[in-house]
Amino acid sequence: MGNHCEGGEVPGQTFDRMLGFLKKPVVVTAEINLSLVALTVVGLMSRLWGLSYPRAVVFDEVYYGQFVSLYMKRIFFVDDSGPPLGHMLLALGGYLGGFDGNFLWNRIGAEYSTNVPVCSLRFLPALAGALCIPLAYQILVELRFSHCAALGAALLILLENSLITQSRFMLLESILIFFILLAVLSYLKFYNLQRHSSFSGRWWFWLLLSGVACSCAVGVKYMGLFTYMLLLVIAGLHFWHMLGDQNLSNVSLVCHFLARGLTLLIIPVATYLSFFYVHLTLLYRSGPHDQIMTSAFQASLEGGLARITQGQPLEVAYGSQITLRNVLGKPMQCWLHSHTNTYPIRYENGRGSSHQQQVTCYPFKDVNNWWIVKDPGMQQLVVSNPPRPVRHGHIVQLVHGITTRYLNTHDVAAPLSPHSQEVSCYIDYNISMPAQNLWRVEIVNRESDTDVWKTILSEVRFVHVNTSAVLKLSGASLPEWGYRQLEVVGEKLSKGYHQSMVWNVEEHRYGKSQEQKEREVELHSPTRMDISKNLSFMAKFTELQWKILTLKNEDTEHKYSSSALDWITMDTNIAYWLHPTSGAQIHLLGNVCTWASANVAAVVYTCLSLWYLIRRRRKIYDIPEDAWQLWVSAGQICVGGWVVNYLPFFLMEKTLFLYHYLPALTFQILLIPIVLQHLSDHLCRSLLSKSMFSALTVAWFSSVCFAYRTFSPVTYGEPLSVAELKDLRWKDSWNILIRKQGH
Repeated sequence: MGNHCEGGEVPGQTFDRMLGFLKKPVVVTAEINLSLVALTVVGLMSRLWGLSYPRAVVFDEVYYGQFVSLYMKRIFFVDDSGPPLGHMLLALGGYLGGFDGNFLWNRIGAEYSTNVPVCSLRFLPALAGALCIPLAYQILVELRFSHCAALGAALLILLENSLITQSRFMLLESILIFFILLAVLSYLKFYNLQRHSSFSGRWWFWLLLSGVACSCAVGVKYMGLFTYMLLLVIAGLHFWHMLGDQNLSNVSLVCHFLARGLTLLIIPVATYLSFFYVHLTLLYRSGPHDQIMTSAFQASLEGGLARITQGQPLEVAYGSQITLRNVLGKPMQCWLHSHTNTYPIRYENGRGSSHQQQVTCYPFKDVNNWWIVKDPGMQQLVVSNPPRPVRHGHIVQLVHGITTRYLNTHDVAAPLSPHSQEVSCYIDYNISMPAQNLWRVEIVNRESDTDVWKTILSEVRFVHVNTSAVLKLSGASLPEWGYRQLEVVGEKLSKGYHQSMVWNVEEHRYGKSQEQKEREVELHSPTRMDISKNLSFMAKFTELQWKILTLKNEDTEHKYSSSALDWITMDTNIAYWLHPTSGAQIHLLGNVCTWASANVAAVVYTCLSLWYLIRRRRKIYDIPEDAWQLWVSAGQICVGGWVVNYLPFFLMEKTLFLYHYLPALTFQILLIPIVLQHLSDHLCRSLLSKSMFSALTVAWFSSVCFAYRTFSPVTYGEPLSVAELKDLRWKDSWNILIRKQGH
């Protein structure tokens, strides 16, 4: 018999070959940088060791802890200091530790109760602080500097007392610095893959991670925006150089441009929006902060206004009973209000008034906030069947529910705003002062000119028919005769509109009774309309983002506040915690030697760069071209990072603290080993000079270690005697707390 499989393999052999890989062990080889692993382990120990000590509220934990508790209870809040990602990460630590949110965050130094998982709350900032050490190492490697320089950068971050202190508590700076360094490292890795691995999986991964990390940095604190803008500028410069590369086709350049636009602009914006989406999803309950939001936003929260407004009619009709809230919400939220008291015949400055019934804006819910929308052509004050909705441009009269007097304005000066008209409820004194009580409804946020006036959702202006004045909250507080309530005026010459001129219906019911007594006790209509469904996520995001950017707390002088000039030379410190009996205390103090060296490195880099630029202009090249490119790229990241994270504080009108300098300091620290390596490689020409420079570097690093050890007691909160505390006051401007007794 012949070979029936001639020209091919025997089926058994094919099967054996397919399963051949099972006969050998699967081997994975990996390169492990033991130096990097050791640095990471030591960094974790330095940041995580004794994390639950002190078991008391430390400095700004009193501030951030309140938000963690609100997250645990799902209660809405607004924090004007920045976006929600940082707060959510701190709350994640509390959630993982089983925190129920029950703790009164009212003073620094208060002992934590047993239900507060202190270690868990502080874990994520400490972890982020520890991971900054390997990130620093990797950044210098990607900048094409030596392993020795990268090791030096990591050790300097490891031994920086201020970074240790800031990362060991429930604070946000270490998380911010982590995302900043991650963004820089990711971009550098992407850029270094550019030449030989464009559009590969790793290329896309690092580019995408760079954009996401930038978004996370901005999501923790708006200070992250500075580094994000720096990376966008660097990416723009790199792309500009690519345009001159004749080896790249037009299609390839367009693809590169679109890839950067997608990953560095579109995805970061989408990621940023997702932080708010999670934030608003988690915080669905009404709380103390929702009063500064619009009525529509408040109605979308569970409890609070939603309890009152649930089931009320959506469309305002003739005969509707309404309360009108001013949209501005400043100086406080308030509702259009009237009471039986009249304006004084003469004011203190001698000016006269109409002596009509007062109309004010009252910051509390009250029965005198209710008004009835009346059709001027009819006498009835009830809603007809079917209801006749009020539309944009309709003329109405507003009747005060309790006193049944009509909202009125006329050519009489307002009590505190003499250039505006007085607004009153009309009383007929049988004198030559006729009623002027017709108002045109203008829906500011209408989609068409036939829009119906809607409860909560519509923002309206009331334009006086006779004088064209607009009903406006002036914001001034009336004297005693007006019970300190806020002044309402008729604003003339109203081009455009301001939020003080805009009102929205908050509470609403369809009036059913003509009798005044019965009208006063009328209940809400059972008509069901869930208004919260009409408020989209983007509408809520836009409002919340605007509040975060515009809401300003009173900036008061703080004992430990400082100016940006104090930071460079560390002329200031912050006492974070003081033990009530022993001398143990924790201060935000940096490693003196590192801070001074960072300043020297910045000066040396600047002077050398200027010297090289002038010489290169004269066609004199002191260093090779690749070394020059290395020097410039390092400066873009390190000097640029320091500049963009430091100089903006000179323009800010806010209370500043030393910890605001830490992101800038981190970039400046990375510059130290870069300058040292450059001096060693290019200025130390002989073997002797290199040896001497190495010896000086070792001596300098020993002083860094000495400074770290000297100040570690106030970094970790070790007990100290009065004499030891006095020895730590290296500068007279430092506020080291020394008790009178020695124990």
